Formats: sequence, structure tokens, C-alpha cells
Amino acid sequence: MDEATLQFYRGHAASYAGWAKAPSTRLLDFLALLPSGGAILELGCGAGNHAAVMLAEGFSVRATDGSPEMAEIASQRLGHPVETMRFDQLDAQEAYDGVWASACLLHVPRDELAGILGRIHRALKPSGVFYASYKMGEGDGRDSLDRYYNYPPREWLEATYAGAGPWITLSAETNVIQSFDKTPANMLHLVVRKVAA
Repeated sequence: MDEATLQFYRGHAASYAGWAKAPSTRLLDFLALLPSGGAILELGCGAGNHAAVMLAEGFSVRATDGSPEMAEIASQRLGHPVETMRFDQLDAQEAYDGVWASACLLHVPRDELAGILGRIHRALKPSGVFYASYKMGEGDGRDSLDRYYNYPPREWLEATYAGAGPWITLSAETNVIQSFDKTPANMLHLVVRKVAA
């Protein structure tokens, strides 16, 4: 992860957690694709809003965030352990029925994204499901808060996924959101299934 971006979340953990919006309406659709009580890895859990729903629905949740300050806030809110883990530290193999990565992989430098996606592919069980969301664009850059974004075009992103492992695309939806810095962003929400060997 880009160091300046990580330092932003470390330094603004409390204000970002206070801003964090209600859980994504896409979460329940994602959970419906998983076996009851299945194992979920959440990357970039932020304030823990999504993990709270997963836990309430009876799933086994490993919640992680790259910022130790954010992980502490989420752990206190959830009453559940939240690990400090960067994406490149993921080394699990066929451990999870689902991986949820809401608005976090969009901070991975473009030349590192394929490697991170490969780690996620290995971490999923055969036929496991993976959700991630990205701010779409044509060239990477920084926002007004100096956070790095990979701003991928959809075609580039699909090719990067394909290079990281075999997937089946289950859905690809777009919408417009208002970011933490109050600017609008075009989001792409991808749900894919790992192709069983």
C-alpha cells in the first residue's frame, strides 16, 4: 500500500471512522453467495461496519485493516478481534469462502495489484467469492487529501484479474458516491468466483 495513504488513515482514523457510512447494500447479496456460517476475510475493514453485519449473520470473520489505529477502533466497536495486516502480508491458502474488500484495493499501486489479487485467489477456497470496489478512471493519481488511487479503467482491471488467476464474473455494477473529501467518484463493484481447479 502507498505509504502516504496509509499514514492518512493512521492519522485520521477517528474522523474517518466517524464518517464511515452505513454498510453497503451489496453486502447481503454477497453473503447470500456463501455457505451458512462460512469463513470470511475482510480486507480494509475500516470502522467495522461490514464486519458487524457478517458477525450478526453468523459468519466466521477475520477482519483486518492496514492501520493499527483503525483496527483498534473497529475491534472496540465490534467486540471482536481486528488484525493489523497489509494486503501484501496475506499468505493464507484455500482458507476462506469469501473475501470482502470494500473501497480498499483502490489504494494499491497499479504495478502491485496483480500480486495482491493473486494472494486473494490463493486465500480463497475453490469456488470462493470475492467482492471489491474501485474508483474508475484512466490514470492513477492522488486526491485532495494526498491519498493514492489506482483509478483503473474497467478493461485494464479485468485483464489484471485474469492475470492473477481464473475467475468467473458474477456481477459488475457501477454507481456514483461522495468521497471522504466530498468529491464525487464513479465506483465499480466487482463480484467474482474463484474457478475451482
